[in-house]
Amino acid sequence: MKCPYCAFDDSKVVDSRPSEEGTMIRRRRECNRCNKRFTTYERIENIPLIVVKKGGQRTAFDKNKIFNGMIKACEKRPVPIDAIKTVVDDLERSLYQSEMKEVPSSLIGEQVMVALKSMDQVAYVRFASVYRQFKDVASFMDELERLISEKQTEGGHETV
Repeated sequence: MKCPYCAFDDSKVVDSRPSEEGTMIRRRRECNRCNKRFTTYERIENIPLIVVKKGGQRTAFDKNKIFNGMIKACEKRPVPIDAIKTVVDDLERSLYQSEMKEVPSSLIGEQVMVALKSMDQVAYVRFASVYRQFKDVASFMDELERLISEKQTEGGHETV
């Protein structure tokens, strides 16, 4: 492993430990030339996952896009960042475990909406308004009415 300080290509492992639920190994290394320490991470190489968009375009799966979209939807809402990170990590894990090589973006969007609906209904409506591309106030109101009727059938008295 090349040292980030002096670019010498020989280092020794000082400490190794699992991290992120055992899906990655964190290694502390020491450069054999300058003796400075640095950290590296080792993880299993995943088979690339391709997202098929509505228009048929294909792009590589990027969990940061999901994370950023959820952050934007949850802005100024009482949703912990760790909860968002957990949802994104769980979604990524389930997509890779499905062994699908190509995943429709609609599947990902629907799973994000299900997660947001249980986390924060305002964040859910924000995400849905962008994801479903509401064309006017009436389509937005339809979604709100559906959300309210679901809440009432669950016995809740919470409003959006």
